Amino acid sequence: MRRIDVIGAGGTRLAAREFGEPPKAQEAEGAGVLMLHGLMGGASHWAGTAAWLAERHRTVALDQRGHGESDKPAGPYTREAYVEDAEAALVQLGLAPAVLVGHSMGALTAWQLAARRPDLVRGLIICDMRASALGAASQREWTDWFKTWPVPFATLDDVRRWFGEDDPWVERPNPARGAFYAEVMTRSEDGWRPVFDPAQMLTSREAWVTDAHWEELAQVQCPTLVVRGLDGELGRAEAQEMVRVLPHGTYAEVPEAGHLVHYDQPEAWRAAIEPFLHGALIG
Repeated sequence: MRRIDVIGAGGTRLAAREFGEPPKAQEAEGAGVLMLHGLMGGASHWAGTAAWLAERHRTVALDQRGHGESDKPAGPYTREAYVEDAEAALVQLGLAPAVLVGHSMGALTAWQLAARRPDLVRGLIICDMRASALGAASQREWTDWFKTWPVPFATLDDVRRWFGEDDPWVERPNPARGAFYAEVMTRSEDGWRPVFDPAQMLTSREAWVTDAHWEELAQVQCPTLVVRGLDGELGRAEAQEMVRVLPHGTYAEVPEAGHLVHYDQPEAWRAAIEPFLHGALIG
């Protein structure tokens, strides 16, 4: 894995991670993949997917603004800024036309970019992201949830235990969830804290929760796979409606997976997306 910096909207420095050795020119032609994490996530969360994908295709994951090792400016954290960042990454890294793989917020960024710049996107995977508005109540719930975090955490084991077991949002023990959050913590003088600013995460989220995104979904012209975890946040009825609205939509479901589909069930996730990726990248 090697780091490549790109410059996003407003001069924001973004850290991209390219996995594996770049494929030979004849293998890599038209075969770029850009992976976009969800809110509070990071490029490292795609390592499992990249391990097999990078064997045949140029595979890059982006730390989006405010996340990971990318800059964390005071703003903006608008939808436009996130989309422009992803567009800049595709152009500067020479990945286009690429397949975009997005989880949660990253999926919304991906389909908004596909609608805006169809020339840059040849295929799209939407993982557990709703097109419907979530509303102001959802934003208040997230604000209250951040207040429950026992920050700073004394150790990474405490991080894993809290997010995997003790977090009031956890219905049953989930070690994968604990590991997911442990990856986005950094050591400080008084313990372990998130690498992101929770206030910036709330600002980022506020930019999409009060709006629906069906119109942009309908403008996506490339082949698109909508993936949901059986116990995730995207319900089956809404996922199937998203497929209906998409001009070229298909559907996949991953059993025994929650919202963190690719992290919860990496083998089942691979089985769900690999045939689509093969067709989008080779066809």
